[in-house]
Amino acid sequence: MFLDTVVIAGIGTVALMVAFFGGVGYFIWKDSHKPAKAAVKAE
Repeated sequence: MFLDTVVIAGIGTVALMVAFFGGVGYFIWKDSHKPAKAAVKAE
């Protein structure tokens, strides 16, 4: 494959998207394993 700036930018864009969605998924996974707190209603 001929590596020019467009190919490098495309690979970088895909890598950033994978890192972003991986980070969001990891945060959701860690947050879902926390013990549930009692819901407090302010009335």
